[in-house]
Amino acid sequence: MQDTKLAIKELERCKAIGMKGIQIGSHVNDLNLSETSFFPIYEACEALDMAVFVHPWWWMAKEKMDKYWLSWLVGMPMETSLAICSMIFSGVFQKFPKLRVAFAHGGGSFPATIGRIEHGFNVRPDLVAVDNQINPKDYLGKFWLDSLVHDEKILNYIVDLVGEDKVALGTDYPFPLGELEPGKLIHNASFSTDIKEKLLSANALDWLNMKESDFA
Repeated sequence: MQDTKLAIKELERCKAIGMKGIQIGSHVNDLNLSETSFFPIYEACEALDMAVFVHPWWWMAKEKMDKYWLSWLVGMPMETSLAICSMIFSGVFQKFPKLRVAFAHGGGSFPATIGRIEHGFNVRPDLVAVDNQINPKDYLGKFWLDSLVHDEKILNYIVDLVGEDKVALGTDYPFPLGELEPGKLIHNASFSTDIKEKLLSANALDWLNMKESDFA
């Protein structure tokens, strides 16, 4: 993504060979996903009907987190929240309303701090609302989160937060922080059968703009 023209060219190639979406990192080198230089890529994804999956990578604060595996336990959730907030506050979802974006690891630390994020938006709009004056909570339900949270209470919370149509099965395979038995958390949760079916497959198909019949 550090070369916009090449990125769009690759998007077009991926579309031509039948891919339904792409994965990007939570930042590009030292640039957050709010950079306007990335907007043509988002625009191309929207125009080409390509879904976007954002996975945290190479956390910016790694030098402070080299002990106790904190770069993975703390840094990764922080990175995902950074990506979500960057896209919200820069107006990405406002400018590209048909862009379908999913974020890894249940949105990282974003769901647990959305109250703080909204409060900051309200009390310091001069610092927060400089590019987008819409309350960040208004974007809940505008993007997808995966289910990889390792805790049934948190899974229930994110389903309540963004909606039962906006949480899709995530595994983080093949990494050790992934779900060792994919789908087990959803299967063991107290959701109805209909909601479980959404979380296990239907929501992912919706994100990819696909149907079950596409596999027939």
